[in-house]
Amino acid sequence: MRPPASDEQSQPLKAAMFMTGAMFSFTLMAVSGRELAASLDTFEIMTYRSAIGLVVVLCLAALNGRMGEISTNRLGLHTVRNLFHFTGQNLWLYALIYIPLSQLFAFEFTSPLWIALLAPLFLGEKMSRTRILSFILGFVGILIVARPESAPITLATGAAAACAVMFAFTTIATKSLSRTEPTTSIMFWLTAIQGVLGLACAGYDMDITLPSLADLPWVFFVGLGGLIAHYCITTALKLAPATIVAPLEFLRLPLVAVVAFFLYGEPLVAAIFIGAALVFGANYLNIRAENKANLARSRATTV
Repeated sequence: MRPPASDEQSQPLKAAMFMTGAMFSFTLMAVSGRELAASLDTFEIMTYRSAIGLVVVLCLAALNGRMGEISTNRLGLHTVRNLFHFTGQNLWLYALIYIPLSQLFAFEFTSPLWIALLAPLFLGEKMSRTRILSFILGFVGILIVARPESAPITLATGAAAACAVMFAFTTIATKSLSRTEPTTSIMFWLTAIQGVLGLACAGYDMDITLPSLADLPWVFFVGLGGLIAHYCITTALKLAPATIVAPLEFLRLPLVAVVAFFLYGEPLVAAIFIGAALVFGANYLNIRAENKANLARSRATTV
C-alpha cells in the first residue's frame, strides 16, 4: 500500500469524489440494514453480508493473482480481530433499528478517539496531552449525543456507544496485522471468520431465515456497501492527507440525517449535530497533532 499523499501530491478534488462514494455507500448500508431488520435478525444479516463479501474478495484476489497472499499466519490475531468486529457490527445493527440514524453515526465517529486512548496500551504508542484533551472533548460530545433533548439512555444507545469501542479494538488489531500481513489475507479472514460466526449464531436454534425476493436487493446492498465504502476511504487517503479526508468523512452525518428525515420521519435534532461537532473537533485535533509529529520525524530523518 502506498503511503498517504503528501501536500505536493495531494489531489483533494479526486479525494472528495471518493469520499462522496463512501458517504453514499455507508448511508445505503444503513438504510439496507434497517429495511432487512423486519425479516432478518442481526446474525442472519451478518451471515449474508459476510458471504457476499467473501465471494467478492475471492473473485478480486483471483483476478489480480493474489490468491497466494492468503495464509494462516497470525490466525489467532485474525480471530480476535474478527470477534471484536463481529460484536461491534452486531451492536451497530441492533442500534440501527431503535435509534435515529444520525445519532448512531455520531456515536460511530467516536471510534478514533478510543483508538487514540487504547493504542498506547496495545501498540506501544505514546500517550500525549493532545490525545488526552481530544478524548475529553470527544467524551463531552458523546454525552450530548447520548441524551439529545434529555431523552433517556436506552439499551440501543448503549449498544451504539459500545460498537465504537469494538471498532476501535478492531482497528488496533488490524494495524498490528497490517505490519506483516497482506490486505488480501486480512480481508479474506475478515469475511470468512465472520461468516462462520454469523452462521453459528444465526443457526444455534436450527432456524435460519432465508431472504425473500424482496429482501435480496437489500442483502446485496448491505453486503457491498461496507466494502465499497472502505475502498473509497482508503483510495481517498492515497490521494490526499488525512487532515483533508477526515473532515469529508463527517459529512455523512448530515447526509444520513436528511435521508432518515425523508424516509423514516426522524427529526433533525440539534443536540446530535452539536455533539457530533465536538467529536469531529476532537478527532481533527488529534489528526493535526499526529500530522505535525510525522512531519517533524520526517524532517529529522532527512537532516
